Amino acid sequence: MTETFIQLSYLLAAGLFVLALRSLCHPDTARRGMHMAAIGMLIAVAATLLHQRIVTYEWLAVGAVVGAVIGYPLGMWVPMTAMPQRIAFSHAFGALAATLVGIGEYIHSYDTQHLTQGHVLALGFEVLLGALTVTGSLMAFGKLQEILPGRPVTFRGQNVFNLSLFAIGVACLVWLIVNPYDVWSFVAICVIGLLVGILLVLPIGGADMPVVVSLLNSYAGLAAVATGFALDNNILIVVGALDGASGFILSIAMSKAMNRSFSNVLFGAFGSAAGEEAAVSGAKGDMAPISADDAALRLAFSRRVIIVPGYGLAVAQAQHQARELVDLLEKRGVDVRFAIHPVAGRMPGHMNVLLAEAGISYDKLVDMEDINQRFTDTDVALVVGANDVVNPAARTNKSSPIYGMPILNVSDSKSVIVLKRGKGAGFSGVENDLFVSPKTSMLFGDAKQSLMQLGAEVKLA
Repeated sequence: MTETFIQLSYLLAAGLFVLALRSLCHPDTARRGMHMAAIGMLIAVAATLLHQRIVTYEWLAVGAVVGAVIGYPLGMWVPMTAMPQRIAFSHAFGALAATLVGIGEYIHSYDTQHLTQGHVLALGFEVLLGALTVTGSLMAFGKLQEILPGRPVTFRGQNVFNLSLFAIGVACLVWLIVNPYDVWSFVAICVIGLLVGILLVLPIGGADMPVVVSLLNSYAGLAAVATGFALDNNILIVVGALDGASGFILSIAMSKAMNRSFSNVLFGAFGSAAGEEAAVSGAKGDMAPISADDAALRLAFSRRVIIVPGYGLAVAQAQHQARELVDLLEKRGVDVRFAIHPVAGRMPGHMNVLLAEAGISYDKLVDMEDINQRFTDTDVALVVGANDVVNPAARTNKSSPIYGMPILNVSDSKSVIVLKRGKGAGFSGVENDLFVSPKTSMLFGDAKQSLMQLGAEVKLA
């Protein structure tokens, strides 16, 4: 009877997870989706606590308390600007849990002499992918947090070495299937997984870290699937499959938005010295500065304005000042919209969440495909901290590292005002042709302060 109740609870939880993913497809229902996912996880955990294999709850209680102490600050106090690295850090913990479960299950089955070929296949696959995700996620966290160098770190024959090492790990897994009680093969799989995770992320530049994090999320999901098969746990299989598939789809979407292939992301060392040389010889011309009062006058007497938010807005925490400026312009009858690039910020949806947090209506946030045709009829495009996603070189310069990347057609606007801290290149290291265009004016300074100045001047206009 208890087992039936557990399986029915798992079925209910799985249904809630699927509905949650569906709800997350639209901003209006995203909050409800998160609530459904949380309820589904609560049901799944509560049902698992009734499992007959659990003989004592003391250590589970300790783990719950420790997890809450770590998780609450991560959820409440980490700023939106640090969300990508927080997610990478969370992936590392999830993958570590899967890896430790695999190790523990192998030790338990080894002691009880219940190892079978199918069992060790699931356990070996789980530990290999889990260990890889642990160190890979920590490397991604380090690069995003700038603890580690954001540039690619390469050496001669790196790709061949990495693939050979991974092949050795697979060979150890095959040997373990043939000889389930060969402990050293299992240890080798774990160690190789940890090394591959480090070496896989080492040659990838900081600009590609969001794709890497998403791909590692997919690996963690596959590890969870293997855990489910090893433990005969249906909810782990379902949730792991959802996680693995959604992470893979997101990685494809992000690569497409940057006009990059998986092979190029994983093996291309984007942002290397060659890329830096291209950046130096990129855009030609001088940036034309503008004062806050002149920029405000141009905005105040416009008919249509499109604001393009980027990572600079997130770093400055200027979303509330952006909303205040929008309110002031709309009171003057100006039509204002936000143009959202798929990879604006450091992850898909980063700008949407940031602007929604400031109370900006969802209907003002327009995706790239829908907003691009509006730029030709736009009086002023206000670029706030965005760089690579508005660079015309992606369309015009075949020698540019970002050539072919889908961009926002800001250069089609009648005039452009760019809010930027300094004259540096974007995250990819590529100079921006838009910034030296005759129709572009640069308002240098912190984005929050610049938006506050614009708001104050619009009031006086």
